[in-house]
Amino acid sequence: MSRLPPRVLIVDDNDLMRALLRTILRSKQYDVIGEAGNGVDALELAERLRPDIICLDIMMPEIGGLEALETIKTMYPQIVVVMVTGSPSVDNVREAIQGGASGFIIKPFNAGKVLDTVNRAWQSARKLATLQENP
Repeated sequence: MSRLPPRVLIVDDNDLMRALLRTILRSKQYDVIGEAGNGVDALELAERLRPDIICLDIMMPEIGGLEALETIKTMYPQIVVVMVTGSPSVDNVREAIQGGASGFIIKPFNAGKVLDTVNRAWQSARKLATLQENP
């Protein structure tokens, strides 16, 4: 978890949203190492690339974001997952938090909100990892 810059996988079925997130994250301290347009590809890339952070859209074809979140957190609990959604229903938010999501980016978004959310989730995960390593 100490690797810098943090390596990010972006997962969204909308090409424009992926491009926008990529541009925002690369403009700061994040290394975007992969992108996927659906949950199936997200799971494959998570296994192959082992990112530090995944920005994961909730509504996607094949495997939705909430199902992908459950699988990712089961297989790789150390990966920080920030959910991305255009319709943040209370049920989706509750399910994502219970599934281990570390934050939410609500569409439409701006660069400041994306960076603040991802940075906060990453810093919290690093603090938790440090506490677990040094009780």
